[in-house]
Amino acid sequence: MALRRCWRFAAVVPRLLWNSTVLPGGRSSVSSLVNTHHDCKHTELLLRGFSSAPQSTDVSYEQLKQLLSGRKAVVIDVREPWELREYGSIPGSINVPLAQVGNALQLDAEEFNEKYGGEMPQQTDNIVFTCLAGIRSKNALDTAASLGYKDVHNYLGGWQDWSKNEQQD
Repeated sequence: MALRRCWRFAAVVPRLLWNSTVLPGGRSSVSSLVNTHHDCKHTELLLRGFSSAPQSTDVSYEQLKQLLSGRKAVVIDVREPWELREYGSIPGSINVPLAQVGNALQLDAEEFNEKYGGEMPQQTDNIVFTCLAGIRSKNALDTAASLGYKDVHNYLGGWQDWSKNEQQD
């Protein structure tokens, strides 16, 4: 039964790809459909290659701490500068307000460094976006992915989660 469903789904794929639409954030309607058909893992894995969305995007506090301690990620805080002054920031993060992310990630390295005071991430770098609570950083992640950045992540808890966890440590 599951195999028959898989073959039926596979037969529909070319039609879906031909008629697929691109949703906000660069995601295809095909990627949404793929995620609803879990009984055919092979087809699901095959179709994942057609989505521009990163596979796994959320990063926990513990994961972010590990990435920062090993200097294995560029952390970009997309809050406004006044928010960083008022609430604080994650050590080592670069402040690029959300409205500027698209343009900032297209600057040359020198301009980026002059404007934001940090090293310009490469398209293959591990980038973690953060904000106050994880909403704006998700939008920044989608922008970066649409510009070709491959290894982008969202610190879902944002500054609120970071400060709560730091106080407990």
